[in-house]
Amino acid sequence: MSAYSIGEIATMTQLSVPTIRYYDKEGLIPGLAKNEAGVRCFSDDNLAALQMIECLKTAGMSIKDIRQFMAWNVEGDKTLATRLAFFNQLHATVLDQMAALQRTLDTVEFKQRYYGQAVADGTEKYVKAGKKAPGNVRQEA
Repeated sequence: MSAYSIGEIATMTQLSVPTIRYYDKEGLIPGLAKNEAGVRCFSDDNLAALQMIECLKTAGMSIKDIRQFMAWNVEGDKTLATRLAFFNQLHATVLDQMAALQRTLDTVEFKQRYYGQAVADGTEKYVKAGKKAPGNVRQEA
């Protein structure tokens, strides 16, 4: 079993040391050991927990919900069905977020084309009207 310092873990996870300390203070890293001097000693399991925390945060989960999930992990097999339901719901939530982001990306790409053509024409007048500028081969907006 490997043991890592907080600095090594910060490098491995791309998290800041204060963020890792905050997660520890919030009780999100199950089984995190400290040596006689009170220095945190991270295991591979702690590293995996931090990676899961970041995944859940990216998915939009609150610290409270992440704490609950981590507690279910500690409880063991009796919470397997609960954890499956948690991830089934999270999956649906992430799909909704991805659909919303796709709509946003579609709008951004439309506006890139729109303003690209307006810049080429020197005015929005033609692109707004859906027409070609005189003497210009207009791209589709």
